[in-house]
Amino acid sequence: MLERFRVVPAAYVLLLRPEPDGPAGSDGATGRQVLLQLRQGTGYRDGHWAAAAAGHVERGESVFEAAVREAREELGIELRTDGLVPLTAMHRTAGDGDPVNERVDYFLTASDWSGVPAIQEPDKCADLEWFSLDALPDPVVPHEAVVLDLLRRGAVPAILAHGF
Repeated sequence: MLERFRVVPAAYVLLLRPEPDGPAGSDGATGRQVLLQLRQGTGYRDGHWAAAAAGHVERGESVFEAAVREAREELGIELRTDGLVPLTAMHRTAGDGDPVNERVDYFLTASDWSGVPAIQEPDKCADLEWFSLDALPDPVVPHEAVVLDLLRRGAVPAILAHGF
């Protein structure tokens, strides 16, 4: 019997805030900052900047519940599920045939939270910084860079495919 295809779901939270020294651009996308973490000690894209809070959706939880949990675990902040705005879903593959590399990533944005974001897992995160969408650091995890660039341009489709 053929094994059924499976994907690993993950929630990505992009915390956004206005630039401290300027109005948003005419497209509404520029003039915003995103909070990114510098990965370390994870074995995946260490030394790359990534969404400040992200992780797998656990059995029995919704993508929104996973996003709230990840923000609490990784940043020490509280989000409301009704304050999360779906941005895009990305179906991606590494193309290597390994089932763990078949993914569906749900990107959500948040601009309202309680608490001050801070590193909660120093063994996995070397730094946490706000960056303008117009001036992202290098390197950013490649599939996340795609989403951040589309967000900067104000042209994020509901569904993306990456690596196919």
